[in-house]
Amino acid sequence: MTPPQRRRRYPRQEPPPPPQPAKQGVEKAPERLYVVAGPDGERADIDLVTLIVACADPPSSASPEQSATLRLCTAPLSVAELSAYLNLPFSVVTVLLTEMLTAELVQARAPIVRQALPDRSLLEAVMHGLQRL
Repeated sequence: MTPPQRRRRYPRQEPPPPPQPAKQGVEKAPERLYVVAGPDGERADIDLVTLIVACADPPSSASPEQSATLRLCTAPLSVAELSAYLNLPFSVVTVLLTEMLTAELVQARAPIVRQALPDRSLLEAVMHGLQRL
C-alpha cells in the first residue's frame, strides 16, 4: 500500500532571482584600512581608555578621518569611543592618533582614576538622608 500523496493548495512559485552585485563606479567603495592608516610605523602608547582632546582645528591637509577625529574630540573622548564613532578598528585609530600626536593636533591624557574607597562621610550622609525618607 502506498501512502497518500499531498497536494499543495497553491502552485509552486519560482524562487526570486538572486540580488545583483553593486556596480563599482556608482556607489562609494570602502577604502582599505592600510590606505586610511598609512604606512605602519611606530605607535604611541595608547590604551582603550586613554582620553583624547583636540588642540587645534583641522588643517586643510588633514584626511577625512583626522578631521572627523578633531571634530569629535572637542570634549575628551576615549580611544574606544573614537573607534566606535569612526567605525574603524582600534589598530587603525591608534595609527591615526599617533600621527596626530606627533603633529600636535591632539593631546592624550590618562583616564581619571577614582579613589579605591569612597569617602566615609559621604556614605554616612547618604545613609542618613535615606533614613529620613
